[in-house]
Amino acid sequence: MNQENIKKEIIKLSKDYFKHSFPEPNFVPFLSNVPVSGKVLDFDDLEKLIDSSLEMWLTSGDYTEKFEKKLKQFTGHRHALFVNSGSSANLIAISALKVYKELNDGDEIITSAVNFPTTLNPILQNNLVPVLVDAEEGSYNINPNLIRNSITKKTKGIVLAHTLGNPFDLEKIVEICNEHDLFLMEDMCDALGSKFDNNHVGTFGDIATLSFYPAHHITTGEGGAVLTNNPKLKKIMESLRDWGRDCYCPPGEDNTCKKRYDWQLGNLPHGYDHKYTYSHIGYNLKATDMQAAIGISQLDKLESFISRRKSNFMYLYENFSKFKEFDLPTWHHLSEPSWFGFPITLNKNANFDRKKLLMFYDSKRIGTRLMFAGNIIKQPAYIDSNIVSSNQLPVADKVLNSTFWLGVYPGLTIEMLDYVIEQTDLFLKANI
Repeated sequence: MNQENIKKEIIKLSKDYFKHSFPEPNFVPFLSNVPVSGKVLDFDDLEKLIDSSLEMWLTSGDYTEKFEKKLKQFTGHRHALFVNSGSSANLIAISALKVYKELNDGDEIITSAVNFPTTLNPILQNNLVPVLVDAEEGSYNINPNLIRNSITKKTKGIVLAHTLGNPFDLEKIVEICNEHDLFLMEDMCDALGSKFDNNHVGTFGDIATLSFYPAHHITTGEGGAVLTNNPKLKKIMESLRDWGRDCYCPPGEDNTCKKRYDWQLGNLPHGYDHKYTYSHIGYNLKATDMQAAIGISQLDKLESFISRRKSNFMYLYENFSKFKEFDLPTWHHLSEPSWFGFPITLNKNANFDRKKLLMFYDSKRIGTRLMFAGNIIKQPAYIDSNIVSSNQLPVADKVLNSTFWLGVYPGLTIEMLDYVIEQTDLFLKANI
């Protein structure tokens, strides 16, 4: 057999293996799990992974280039860089903005009090000061009407996530950024495919970030991306991702600039090898071609994933509307969320606490999650951190104590959602 025939045989056997090892599961109430999130993989994903692995190219390469191109075509960005996680994407984004905007240690960055740690952490890791602003009820995003009160001479930017895929008020926040000359970083790790005023979120700010962790809209296992329309920011982010080097040659290539031994930078001697010249204090945060290969296959299914998320969300929304104990989510009239989850807040009509309900769900094998870190200033890691925060964050405190979310990911069937609705109804009737 020649090489191509051997590969075909490997793929054929792998398809047989996939069918036997990953059959379509049957949902059995009370016995089967109803996960809050999860990956949705098929044989196409495995085939791409095998094809990449057979190349034995263990770092980023052709598949990475194809994935980045396909990703930016979907979101509408000029530049997309694949990295090893959404957390790394946020770190690269904030670090690049600090360089590009020539920020000083101690400069202030506005963000939401209802936050996820890896959206907040890069601000602290870059010796910048997070300024927390309370969220608004219903959307769980930052309250744009409170932002101006937190702007000082030291304020340089706004860093926000689109909570559970629900776009924050980009109309007002972009206006504030333009008015005060602030940068905007959009963490869209939960919001791939969400739109605001018919444009993809992530295209309104200076930089956007994505995560491809298995819980998210598409997965590469681990993985993330940074996206921008600014070529200077793209170059800085690429350098920070790739050890901080000044050279922009992809792995396995040399002398793209045709001047490899004809540069003089910093205090280096003229002719010092440009491939080993470093212009930033960077990291190695690249992902692998095998991850990118799965990403390409996942992007082919993204539109169907988004459609299923939306329909699952609306199914829960319509059925949970009859429960007077819950406040259901709201969204901006210009937004079209690609939902990551279905958030719920217990209101004054609830004669039970959140813990009792979540323990009930757990006993019925129904997955739930809290709204990330809640009021993040109350988390142990941040008690002594250099964070500016109002003493009064009533919505964030309410989220901390009374909010949780249920899953809407594409792996959930109507049968599963009906089970969630049925069990919720039984719980509420037993706790009048």
